Amino acid sequence: MVTRSCAVLIALLASLVVPVTGPSAAAAPATFVHPGVVVSRPQLDFVRTKVLAGAQPWKLAYDRMMASKYADLNRTPRPRAVVECGPYTNPNHGCTDEREDAIAAYTLSLAWYVTRDNRYAAKAIQIMDAWSATIRDHTNSNAPLQTAWSASSWPKAAEIIKHVHGNWPNSARFATMLRDVYLPEIQNGRANTNGNWELSMMEASLGIAVFLEDRAAYDKAVGIFRTRIQAFIYLTTDGALPKTPPGSGIDTRAEIISYWHNQSTFVDGLAQETCRDFAHTGYGLSAASHFAETARHQGQDIWGEIRERMRHAWGLHTKYQNGTPVPSWLCGGSYSRELGPTPEVSFNALNTRLGIAMANTQLYTESHRPHGTDNLFIAWETLTHAANPA
Repeated sequence: MVTRSCAVLIALLASLVVPVTGPSAAAAPATFVHPGVVVSRPQLDFVRTKVLAGAQPWKLAYDRMMASKYADLNRTPRPRAVVECGPYTNPNHGCTDEREDAIAAYTLSLAWYVTRDNRYAAKAIQIMDAWSATIRDHTNSNAPLQTAWSASSWPKAAEIIKHVHGNWPNSARFATMLRDVYLPEIQNGRANTNGNWELSMMEASLGIAVFLEDRAAYDKAVGIFRTRIQAFIYLTTDGALPKTPPGSGIDTRAEIISYWHNQSTFVDGLAQETCRDFAHTGYGLSAASHFAETARHQGQDIWGEIRERMRHAWGLHTKYQNGTPVPSWLCGGSYSRELGPTPEVSFNALNTRLGIAMANTQLYTESHRPHGTDNLFIAWETLTHAANPA
């Protein structure tokens, strides 16, 4: 028989147990919105109106896009059955070709949306068809990241072509490629990697889930994302130490500091890869912004969940990217590499739509316009997201 005092003690002990699992994923939408991967139809209509009116910065961003190799109507796709990518793309057996063909398909889809010139849609379809008829696997150590980067661009292109231009004969084969070749490589994440990997993997997984209208894949991506974003960007409300990715095996203070690239002072907005370099930090922040934007188009407010982490992260990194000297306690007083063309989606969501003042982020974003492409998975976001209220 349990006495009253024992019952009280049991209840007290239970209240002290902190769950180790992240928040459960909300249900995927009952009806998916298309196009709805990073860019939506209202956003694309806004862009088209601005470009056709010659308004800036959209017209310059569009002109830069159209002058790039990715908008070339003479482009010849270079698909491979097996894409092999090692560390830092060495070896590079189809890695650059795959990423750049995927960006090209998206670029050509945007070009078609603005111009309604069917040559651009036809070229995008040719590229997607070439890869869906050929690719079977990704191999070597960078296979998950390579898969994620390429699969971040493919659904953006396919969503525009299928749901605005019109379905194409081999779209089912393209869907099978995403389901059988890409999704299995990325949907379970990689908890023991640097955060930009898993955030890119979840971005790509969510985009594929939307295109396939796969609710289970959607929910799984949301569940992993919610724990990873907390382990990627620190807030003082997390406690004395950053949170860690579930399943990573990173448990002790020493392991956490090592995982955070030997950074031992933690402040609002610090990222797990800040002291590795700003470039990989930017990859992670950009992937997170793409994830939240896709979820928003599907009726889910991920931005509301991550706004504090994201605004602090952008504020901290753009402050130093803009030229403020780095204090000695942060990364030994220096940082390496640049944020690149990463801020537009976040700045538009947080500043334009949510009205958050972001002086450092605004300076970096506006002074580097038009943001083009990193040739990996980010492309033309001044065009698609600068001051876009849709």
